[in-house]
Amino acid sequence: MESFKQPWVLYALGSALFAALTTILAKVGIKNTNSDVATAVRTIVILVVAWGIVAYRGLGREVTQLSGRTVLFLVLSGLATGLSWICYFRALQLGPTGPVAALDKSSLVFVLLLSLLVLHEPFSWRTALGIALIVAGTLVLIK
Repeated sequence: MESFKQPWVLYALGSALFAALTTILAKVGIKNTNSDVATAVRTIVILVVAWGIVAYRGLGREVTQLSGRTVLFLVLSGLATGLSWICYFRALQLGPTGPVAALDKSSLVFVLLLSLLVLHEPFSWRTALGIALIVAGTLVLIK
């Protein structure tokens, strides 16, 4: 497939690998800790790393150039991320890793549907089939 030659593929695979590591490391890390406290600690680490990258790359001035609309949507995205992490860590603390991760990764179904409804991105039989297979696979993994 031609899409596998695109530069974003390596980053997407890295994201998947680090997300998997996040789950395993978090499950071990929250064993004797409140999940909300664990989320807060994780958030501080991410904050330091992200701003460290911005500083290292000399991108601090770009913050002042962000439009109000961009800031609004980044803030809303940040709120959604925070709520996602809080829910994920609590689910991970209460449930088995595999089914929790499977349900979490089924967010792809929501992404595809919302991209159709909100962003008006194309929807094809392949997308529909992919959604059906993801839902079926998730149901198999959580039962």
